[in-house]
Amino acid sequence: MRVFGMVAVLALAGCVPQQGQDSVASGRAMFMENCAACHGDDAKGDGPLAASLAKAPANLTTLAARHGGTFPRDYVMSTIDGYRRGQHFSAAMPQFGEGDLGPIVMVGNANGTTTPTPAKLLALADYLQSIQQKP
Repeated sequence: MRVFGMVAVLALAGCVPQQGQDSVASGRAMFMENCAACHGDDAKGDGPLAASLAKAPANLTTLAARHGGTFPRDYVMSTIDGYRRGQHFSAAMPQFGEGDLGPIVMVGNANGTTTPTPAKLLALADYLQSIQQKP
């Protein structure tokens, strides 16, 4: 039992989330590589492929404004990974949860619990939160 406890502690030690500028920079790089073609370099929905899509890509700089002034991190991450999407989402947006989103990190939630979350998914959400327009 002691060995199991030590292994669990060591495993969780590897699940430390990226924070701060490193996460934002990593998220920006991921955005530029995977999202900018449709959402645009400035994330306002005006990328070079936007005009060819049946549904215009969302302006991702107004997510907080559209959600009562609070950035909807969990909603954003579940949308990106494809876990929870409504019918209003375009089939053109890939479900990133089907790919490799990096190692798992533990993320604290508003209710005090932690959730295992892919590091790249968290970094992308951190980046999107960092570019929200002020009302």
